[in-house]
Amino acid sequence: MSEVQTNDHDDGGGKNKQKKQTLRVDFTPMVDMNMLLITFFMFCTTLLKPQTMNINMPTKDKPKEEEGTQVADSRAVTLLLGADNELYYYEGKIQEASYENPEFLKSSTYGAEGIRELLLKKNEGTYEKIQELKLQLQHAQIADSTFRQKVKEIQEEANKPVGGIAPTIMIKPTDQSTYKNMVDALDEMLVCNIGAYAIMDLSLGDRHLLYKKTDNEAYLTEGQLKEMKGSSGK
Repeated sequence: MSEVQTNDHDDGGGKNKQKKQTLRVDFTPMVDMNMLLITFFMFCTTLLKPQTMNINMPTKDKPKEEEGTQVADSRAVTLLLGADNELYYYEGKIQEASYENPEFLKSSTYGAEGIRELLLKKNEGTYEKIQELKLQLQHAQIADSTFRQKVKEIQEEANKPVGGIAPTIMIKPTDQSTYKNMVDALDEMLVCNIGAYAIMDLSLGDRHLLYKKTDNEAYLTEGQLKEMKGSSGK
């Protein structure tokens, strides 16, 4: 609010009256405005708190002989991000004979009715424990630091080479997949509370599997194409 005060000045002759105006600005309402701005910025700062992904480092405990490797292979799931939002996967360690079997590579989709259903089934037990911790965090029953520490302990226990129950996910994008496909795949890791996953390059066997499944030569390397065309020409 502001107000103007006017003072009339008469020099005695009744003429040439001068008016003096004094302008006064009331800054009292600005106090409320400042408080609102401070509250707004504090609220936005809380919302913009960075969200980070937990990364589990390799364990120092070495499994005896090949037992740990065999267990890890049985829990492995490989995701192949294809063209046109297509998603394929296979479970376990691939054998030489499987490269020629297109049925070994299974089709899926992104989202709750696709790959998420498989990942939740694979991560059964670990997923429920972390979801319970998330509910406790939402209801302010535990602190954020406590939540992160307990999640880390649960995932480390579940991802042990020997005795672990959680799956190990390998995400392999193709040249035909999009950035959105990668983001969607990583989102599924968070939604399903997957503790061990990695982004890897396609192997020649993976490319051959995709070709057998889709008959799309774009998945093959130039060397594979030349070898295939040379074999067919003989």
